[in-house]
Amino acid sequence: MTSLGDDVFVARWDSKQVEVYDATTLTLQRRLTVSGLGKYLSGLAACPNNNCLYASDNGQGRIHRVQLSGRKSVKKWNVNIEPACLSVNNEDNLIVADLENKLHEYTTYGSLVREICLQAGVTRPSHAIQLSTGDYVVSQCTSPGVVSVVGVDGYVVRSCEPSQASDVGPMNNPSSLAVTKNDNILVADEWNNRILSIDSSLGSVQELGLLVDGGIQQPLGLCLDESRGRLYVGEYEGEHRVLVFDDIHL
Repeated sequence: MTSLGDDVFVARWDSKQVEVYDATTLTLQRRLTVSGLGKYLSGLAACPNNNCLYASDNGQGRIHRVQLSGRKSVKKWNVNIEPACLSVNNEDNLIVADLENKLHEYTTYGSLVREICLQAGVTRPSHAIQLSTGDYVVSQCTSPGVVSVVGVDGYVVRSCEPSQASDVGPMNNPSSLAVTKNDNILVADEWNNRILSIDSSLGSVQELGLLVDGGIQQPLGLCLDESRGRLYVGEYEGEHRVLVFDDIHL
């Protein structure tokens, strides 16, 4: 799940299409057909400057790039890795988390800029977002779960791994991340059915009090729209809903 301007993009498991919703009315506007997209779509990211959408095809080891303006052209490139979630950095390059303990940075047309081999302390990275400092925040889909900040050399700078004795208890398979303009971090704590907020120093963790009928059911996707004070949460279980929470100020 990702957003760009007034559009919210949602991918569903085992679908070769991406649904596009209007951020104001929350109604379905259209569907984008992505030729060659496999069933194991593990992440979306949008780039405002390049006006394009990226999709991570985990099953086929590919990245798909969809041009959103003019002719809706689609480009894809093989990455020969196990790509997970995606993000776009301040240089408009695509950051791909590789479940085999690497981060990859590509230009918008698929040229590899850098490969970061993650060192001891990081296992099975699910999502990576570059912070304003140039470091990366990385979620690790493990149990107990860990969220770490790593440098461009791949070494851990600091980590957050709440213990059983902490106020929130251990994380359980943290998946998607979202980062505010102040480098505070939101985490989809998937198997604990909750969203956590971690400050930029990784020293303070709290659960967001997000009220919804039936509770959040296995959150897998996160999208933060700070301009609207809004958080989108995509569920993997239950009714497979996209939950919309307004008045989110972090």
